[in-house]
Amino acid sequence: MSPRRRRPTTTRRFPVRRRTRRRGRRQRANDQLVGLLVVAVPAVAVVLAVVNWLMVHWWVLIAIGFLAVLAGGVWLHQKQQRARWEAVRTQSLRYGLPQLDSLHHTRFEDAVRELMHRDGCQDAVRVGGAGDLGADVKATDPYGRSWVIQCKHRRNGLAGSAVGTPDLQVLNGTARQVHGADIAVIVTNGRVTAPAVTFAKQQRLHVVDDTLGTWASGSRPLWELLRAVPPSRKPTSLS
Repeated sequence: MSPRRRRPTTTRRFPVRRRTRRRGRRQRANDQLVGLLVVAVPAVAVVLAVVNWLMVHWWVLIAIGFLAVLAGGVWLHQKQQRARWEAVRTQSLRYGLPQLDSLHHTRFEDAVRELMHRDGCQDAVRVGGAGDLGADVKATDPYGRSWVIQCKHRRNGLAGSAVGTPDLQVLNGTARQVHGADIAVIVTNGRVTAPAVTFAKQQRLHVVDDTLGTWASGSRPLWELLRAVPPSRKPTSLS
């Protein structure tokens, strides 16, 4: 009988991946710490040197403070000057009908917004565009009343197509219910049909067509040119 062969003994090897990963993480953390120290130490040294220098040359701080105050005063003066010029420009804003006729319809909406701002509606904003739900300009007058204005620009002015009842029906359906308007207005440089005018009176809507020239070229606010506007919502200096 042949002697039984012994199986070679094998030594069990344990995985070293985890130990290797831990060593790698520690090495990266150490590298980051060393990097921070390399950056922080010179930075602290520079700061201390600057502080020491300023303690010796204290007059530099006074000069910097003086220049900062001077720059702030110049900036405030320029801001006040721009506000004065804006007030003058707004108060002197005028449009003639030929000028309004020549505008693009979006620029016509801007002109209406600017006129409302001239009249004292500081928050006047143009919101016209896709999905505006009948509101091209919204504003709050000095008496606290909310205005919703729909603009209908006609390139040919009075010779263009007339504004009809459907346009006013859109305004009537959204101005108060959706936008919360106290005063709903349709402004056009063109014509408005007779049925549309009748509908506007029935629904307490205001039509600015013939009145547009007087309003745009004058200095009276729109609410002084319209009939039967709601009373003031709050007491103001203009009440």
